[in-house]
Amino acid sequence: MASQPDHDVEVAVIGAGALGTAAAAALAPRHSLLVVERHEGSGRETSSHNSGVIHAGIYYPTGSLKHRACIEGNALLYEWCEARNVVHRRCGKLIVALADDEIDGLDAVVEQARANGVPGISRLTGVEARAIEPAVPAAAALLSESSGVVDQAGLVRSFEGAAVEGGALFAYQHEVLTVERDGAGFRLELLDADGRRSELRSAALVNAAGHGAPRIAAALGYPLDGEGEVPRLRQTASRGRYYDVVGPGLAQAVTRLIYPLPDHAGAALGVHLTIDTDGALHLGPDATWLEDDAVLDYRNSDEGRAEFLAAGQRLLPALTDDDLAPGQVGYRPKLHNAGEPQADFLVWHDGGYVHLGGIESPGLTAALPLADLVADLLR
Repeated sequence: MASQPDHDVEVAVIGAGALGTAAAAALAPRHSLLVVERHEGSGRETSSHNSGVIHAGIYYPTGSLKHRACIEGNALLYEWCEARNVVHRRCGKLIVALADDEIDGLDAVVEQARANGVPGISRLTGVEARAIEPAVPAAAALLSESSGVVDQAGLVRSFEGAAVEGGALFAYQHEVLTVERDGAGFRLELLDADGRRSELRSAALVNAAGHGAPRIAAALGYPLDGEGEVPRLRQTASRGRYYDVVGPGLAQAVTRLIYPLPDHAGAALGVHLTIDTDGALHLGPDATWLEDDAVLDYRNSDEGRAEFLAAGQRLLPALTDDDLAPGQVGYRPKLHNAGEPQADFLVWHDGGYVHLGGIESPGLTAALPLADLVADLLR
């Protein structure tokens, strides 16, 4: 992409989540670049309100972008975290069949993992699974040794730091009011926290706005439901609540991530037990589909306690109501509706415009290869 003197920067990136900051890090060594973010810092929405899991690439359709980027991203992310001193743990994961009638479903997951070329997987009997996680009543399990957890905020800050090292600039507390085509480039009108308006002109635009990505695309005139060569850009949101396991006897009851069989009907992985990088234990998320105009409320109202307790007790029978405290809430941007097949990641470009859509799980794991893909599209 050639530099143009009538633009302020070669590339404008909207959104400073994991994908926006990783893309900025990949682009900055070759392009003048500004990242625009409405919050006061990086990674304040989807990128930080999640389980922090480094996924292995087990569940996704073979050959899909989710599959390919997750497999590649898993290895790259561990290397990145080691090189950048980002806190992480390669703790491993068990996907468990909790009764004999779930074993066929587990074996289907094992077959998918093998088809996807996931490294470090083993099919365990119930005896073998209970030997390594005695608190979990597994009838059988899949052990994934390459799964782990990462400090999400620290990871996004490391992407941001790498982008700054490459020469990128960040404009925090700047909201995009309007965006439009400007000849061969783009013009953005911005509003800062003090109510001042400014204008930014760029030769290329990366839309990494997460839940706000469809609004940016619509402002540029793209049909959100797809038309001709334009794919579906409209997103829905799925709300996920978490509970923290605070009971002193259970806080260290497991040493790995513990997942039930995936809920393919609900296009979710099911309420699971996760360990964070500090060793704390969490339960969640559930999945509630929202209306298009719903406000993303990050408060946990504690309404789901009974359902969470029941789901948690299947994985950890010793869990009691007193062990649970309301935790975080997160929102997953999805390119499909409730009841539809799980959509793939979308990385779509039209000239100098790159659109990142439906970057939900395993987006954190896949951030580095997706960022490289964005950089390749704008070479």
